[in-house]
Amino acid sequence: MEAFHAILKKEAIYQTNYINYEQAKLSLFEYIEKWYNRNRIHGNIGYNPF
Repeated sequence: MEAFHAILKKEAIYQTNYINYEQAKLSLFEYIEKWYNRNRIHGNIGYNPF
């Protein structure tokens, strides 16, 4: 979990200036659901990138 938080901060949070809470919430949701979960290699699927 600590590794996930470090990646999230480095790749999403520190790269953006959010105007308000709703923008931050939407942006982080999109990062996690559209990029992180889809493009990161996961051990539970045999480290297969696709």
